[in-house]
Order: sequence, then structure tokens, then C-alpha cells
Amino acid sequence: MTFKNTREFAKKLDSQDILNHYQEQFIFPKVNDKRVIYFTGNSLGLQPKRTKSYIDEIMNDWADLAVEGHFYAEKPWWDYQERFPEPLSKIVGALPSEVTVMNTLTVNLHLLMVSFYQPTATRYKIICEEKAFPSDQYMFQSQVNFHGYKPEDAIVEIKRREGEHNIRLEDVLAKIEEVGDELALVLIGGVNYYTGQVFDIKTITAAGHKAGAKVGWDLAHAAGNIKLELHDWNVDFAAWCSYKYMNSGPGNASGCFVHEKHHNADLPRFAGWWGHNKERRFKMEPNFDPVNGAGGWQISNLPVLSLAPYLASVEMFAQVGMDALIAKRDQITSYLEFILHEIDKEVNSTFEIITPSNPEERACQLSVFLHGEGRSLFDYLMKNGVITDWREPNVIRLAPVPLYCSFEDMYDFGQILKKGILEK
Repeated sequence: MTFKNTREFAKKLDSQDILNHYQEQFIFPKVNDKRVIYFTGNSLGLQPKRTKSYIDEIMNDWADLAVEGHFYAEKPWWDYQERFPEPLSKIVGALPSEVTVMNTLTVNLHLLMVSFYQPTATRYKIICEEKAFPSDQYMFQSQVNFHGYKPEDAIVEIKRREGEHNIRLEDVLAKIEEVGDELALVLIGGVNYYTGQVFDIKTITAAGHKAGAKVGWDLAHAAGNIKLELHDWNVDFAAWCSYKYMNSGPGNASGCFVHEKHHNADLPRFAGWWGHNKERRFKMEPNFDPVNGAGGWQISNLPVLSLAPYLASVEMFAQVGMDALIAKRDQITSYLEFILHEIDKEVNSTFEIITPSNPEERACQLSVFLHGEGRSLFDYLMKNGVITDWREPNVIRLAPVPLYCSFEDMYDFGQILKKGILEK
């Protein structure tokens, strides 16, 4: 398709967009009494209008039933989490038994590493990407310290080549082969939070297994954003947050995946009563009998007030389907890229998109170096109703989330951006 930098063309694309009406199902902040252009769904998604009713239902049941709500609420609290595996499994490409919801992201990754990071005297190293999200870095450091190893020896980072913004697949595979028999675990972010690079999960997982390692994924920026086939790709484990592309609210519950090949394995795990045999859970037995499946990694009684917004979200995803989301994601991201290039021609500054241009290596994010510009341009955008994200030294991250961003938003952003540069 040949794009045009005109409002009429953007409106035409919106008129052809089968997801356009979903914009009306979200609550937008306002700046200067106008709905904002929201580019930070890669940090915190907007609130769906339906969310409040899901929370109110639990609050009303609590008021009316008190403790009896565990069993007699319209959605009984004791098995509230069982409403998630079916829709979540379609989002991440899994069997329903392979997914559950619990805790928060880094907590879940720590718990999964209890099972899947089992270092020995000779096989103890972890491979991750350079400049992984800081929480992952702290997690790796604390895990290897806990097992008695030194982070500088046990943690192996795959680095970008000099002058390049992204990590080459060939370098990931070469590093896995190089570490070889010393490699215990590969754990990488499926989508890099800074550049928006999408990693080849299938190929990297196969390479890690060939080296004799377990392979897990931090899918914080991937779940609800990219096509995932965790079961078919033979991923050992994964976890993701729900508050970015899945719009469940700040700091909300995490999802996790454990491949079915591990469900009956004698793996170490930290146990709690919510992972115990459901039919016998309230018999208060002394010995742990795990639920078969990912649910066997649950520990505590789940916080249904946190799960309610997540359930509202996954039910919306079930209506839309990942294929429709990805089709619009690709088109609107390409249109945003086009707008950036067009504005670049009209101003003195230079925009360098550091996200891969290959559609197979990117999703719903463009990270842009604003050469010749400073923090003042970001401040201008924010004051004029463009909610975006600033990262040092001089990068803005733009996430045109397909559920609630429009093509006309992309056009308007370009005009605001141009005005902000020309008026400085």
C-alpha cells in the first residue's frame, strides 16, 4: 500500500479498520479538554470501560455474601482463576493446562527459576540479552548469588555489535554454542523493552535445548502484542505482566506458562496451598499434592480484585482475536513509520528509528532517536496531548496499540511533532 501524509488518507484507513470501534471501549485521559494520543500502552494500557463492572461485581459480592463469596458469588472466588486458561492459552499459543495467573512478573520468574535453574558445578551459566530490563538483571544476579556463583562469571550477556542498536540472531546462536556444556539456562525478553526488537523465540529455544539447557522467556512486552506459539515452540517456561498490552491496570497480576512435558516431572518448586489438589485443598492435609499443570505452581489464595480487571481484558481479547490485532498492528506501525519519515523531510532534525525495519523483528513499538532534539521536545508533546515515553539518552518510544489507536492519531501526531520542532 502507498501511504499518504494527509488527514483524508488516515480517515480512509480508519473507515476500513474492523477494530476502529474498540476505541470507544476505552477511557482516554484528556489534555486541554481533548482526548490524548496515547503511545504508552507498552508501559501501561488504557482502562477498558468494562473493567469497573468486573471489580464492582466482586465488591458487591463481598458486601452481600462476605466469606460465602468464595463459593456462592456469581463467579466464585475460590476458582476465579479457572476462567483464564482457555482465553489466555489462545493469546500465548498454549494448552489451557499450561497457563495460569498468579503473583506479579518478577515474582513468577523467580519461582519458575526455582524449578528450571538447577545449576551444577559444571553447568551453571545463564544467557540473557545485554541491557535486559533492570528487574531481570537484578533477578539473575540474586539467583546466581543464592546458588553460590559470581554474577560476573555465571551471567553471560549477548551484546550488540559496535554501532548497531539490535542484537543479531546469529550472535545469539553463536553465544549459545560457545557457552555449550556450561549453559544451564537461556532467559531472554521476547521483545526488548528499549528498542522494540522481537527475538526469534522458536529458533533460540531450539538452540538452547540443543546445548542441553532449559529455555524460558520474559514476555512482558510480547503477550498480547506478538504471535506466540509457546507449546509448539517447546518453550520450557515463560511469564508476562498483564498491564501493558493487556490493559489490566497498574502493577497487576502476571500470567505464566509451564510446558506440559514438565507437568509430571519431579521438579523442585516453592509450594503453597493454592497449588495443592483442588478437590482436597480444604481438607488441610500435611503433604503437598500439586495440581497437574501450570496451576501446580500457584502458591497463595489469589487476589480476585486484581484478577477482575485482567479477566475483563482477556475476554475482550477473546472477542477480537490475535490475528486481527496483529494485522492492524503491522499496518498502523508501518503508517507511523511513514509519518516519521515524512516529517523528517520537513524539519532540520533527524529521526533515527532504532527498532528493526524488518516486520518479522518488530511489533507494536517504534523507538526513535531524536538527533538534534532534547527533552524539551518530549515535554512539548506531552503538553500538547501526545502521551509518549522518554528514555535516556534521547529516545522516545511510541507504541500505536491497535485496540485503541487510530490512523488519524498517527497523522495528528506527525503534525504536532513538526510544530514542536519548528516552533522551538
